[in-house]
Amino acid sequence: MAIRLITAAGLLLAVAVPASAQDVTGTWLRDTGASKVRFTKCGEAICGTISWLKEAGGPAKVGQRIFYDMKPSGAGKWNGSAFNPEDGKTYSGTMSLAGETLTTAGCVFGGMICRSVKWSRSN
Repeated sequence: MAIRLITAAGLLLAVAVPASAQDVTGTWLRDTGASKVRFTKCGEAICGTISWLKEAGGPAKVGQRIFYDMKPSGAGKWNGSAFNPEDGKTYSGTMSLAGETLTTAGCVFGGMICRSVKWSRSN
């Protein structure tokens, strides 16, 4: 009986590992090193807020939400809205997680033109 419980617990842990690998929550550093964004659950979606800036004084501000209502759209993928502090506009947004790299994109014209940014996990 004890062996069965241990085996069952081991199987549950094995199944849980891939799910945590798709967890985007936490703090991410932009590939340029200019900013960090903290992604958290906001209801059934994911939201991202600027948590650190290398240089203050620009249009981006710490505490500003730049990713809104990012809802799952497949394994390691989310769709929602992305706000660009540089031009003050909100775009159709996507996020995709591959290993320890997060790629975000803001798109116009139904996704025909997109600008993407890469992020890595940060402490």
